[in-house]
Amino acid sequence: MAAPALVALAHGSRDPRSAATINALVAEVRALRPDLRIEAAFLDLSRPSFSTVVDRLVKAGFDEIVVVPLLLSEAFHAKIDVPTAVAEQAARHEGLQIRATAILGHEMSFLEVLDQRLREALAAARCRELDALVLAAAGSSDPLANQAVARLARVWGAHHKLPVKAAYASTAPPATGEAVRAFRNEGRRHIAVASLFLAPGSLIDRASELAVEAGAVAVSEPLGAHPELARTILARYAVGAVELVPV
Repeated sequence: MAAPALVALAHGSRDPRSAATINALVAEVRALRPDLRIEAAFLDLSRPSFSTVVDRLVKAGFDEIVVVPLLLSEAFHAKIDVPTAVAEQAARHEGLQIRATAILGHEMSFLEVLDQRLREALAAARCRELDALVLAAAGSSDPLANQAVARLARVWGAHHKLPVKAAYASTAPPATGEAVRAFRNEGRRHIAVASLFLAPGSLIDRASELAVEAGAVAVSEPLGAHPELARTILARYAVGAVELVPV
């Protein structure tokens, strides 16, 4: 019996760098598990669409699919968009067993990826001194999602023994530039921003611009196609595959 197919489901973006990053991440997953059928799909704006990928898998003979949402936040996309999309595909294909796993979320191991990306940004900026950190995320209208980012920021700051503020690129205050300015008003001058985003896009570009304008010495690239994220995707898949087994 073939193992369930794995669909890594991202939101999608008009920015082609986003889809390229997702595809690179999925390539990392394939490298770890070449025995599995692994596909990237997008809810909106990028191709291939989720329905196209599911149709392709069903045509190839798969009747079990595990969907891993490539989302960092338990907000609208995770709570509404993904369950709706999965339910639609289950209704379209009689006999198809399809299950969405938990999102990627905020694994503590992702802090190591943040550190790596930030070290790269600091090296490029030739900056060797820091006295404050900002953790920048997308932001949500869901206060619980924003609180999760703030908790991660506190853990990250405690690890580095530096003051840290969580900031958001949209919806919720403070904006990234505001967080940097708040630190500068306290007399701090070496402030770095780490980007808690999965892939590039206009939202992170604007947040980075505002941070630099406000005086940040460096802004990191998003998490991107990192092996730690690939391993987390496979861990989510493993749980979803077990849940598909009849009791």
